[in-house]
Amino acid sequence: MKSLLKYFFVVILITPGFKSVAQRKAPVTGGNLYSAGYASAFIGGLYDAWYPYKKLHQHGNFGLGAPAKLDGELLMLDGVFYKTQYTGKTSPINDADETPYAVVCFFKAAKVYKPAGQLTKAGLFKYMDSVLTNQNGIYAIHIKGKFKYVKTRAFPPVQQKPYLPLAAMLDKQHFFEFNAIKGDLVGYKLPVFMEGPHIAGYHFHFLSADKTSGGHIIDVIADNVTIEVDMLNSYTMELPPTTDFRNFDFKKDRKEEIKSVENGKKQ
Repeated sequence: MKSLLKYFFVVILITPGFKSVAQRKAPVTGGNLYSAGYASAFIGGLYDAWYPYKKLHQHGNFGLGAPAKLDGELLMLDGVFYKTQYTGKTSPINDADETPYAVVCFFKAAKVYKPAGQLTKAGLFKYMDSVLTNQNGIYAIHIKGKFKYVKTRAFPPVQQKPYLPLAAMLDKQHFFEFNAIKGDLVGYKLPVFMEGPHIAGYHFHFLSADKTSGGHIIDVIADNVTIEVDMLNSYTMELPPTTDFRNFDFKKDRKEEIKSVENGKKQ
């Protein structure tokens, strides 16, 4: 019996094509979307910073978010954070600071698309809908190249509590317009089932090629751009360990508020 078992194991080990569990390659999977903070809570007025930028580097090199006390708009590209203030000033930020809300991932382009001709914001989103066909997919999207027109916005910093929800501060937005400009759009397309903890649909921030202008995208006309897409297959979230978050009222439906904030005007 022992000789038969010995023979059996020898056959397994020398059989062509056989691989042990250790030898088999793990399947290739997508990356993870990491969120520091909860989107609807941030939009509802939780602007105090709590999460260090340094820790975000452990979770991604690509993403967007907001600076402390809503002082502008935040973008992360190639591992560097940039802040666009309400004055329009855009510059790298000090990694020693903290953020109230940010969403990042390690970006690796799995698909590349080069749509022909000019595309309005609606046309650009329609084109991406035609190629990003998984309606429940989590997509990280980098759009780079030339833009005929870009309109962005940034909020001024809040001064004192209680902070107003973002939708109640739309009159405080500062808008910036650019023509014939090169740069990058950094953002995501997230599915409906992620609404609330995240912002569903398309969400982009802009950074000019010279790194001196940016902001949250309000309108755009793309002109000869390249679209890089990374499809993610998981998401994780760290919640604020703050009294404000513990006492935040999640019963209110903020879907319309989120739409207003994204588009820069009341719906």
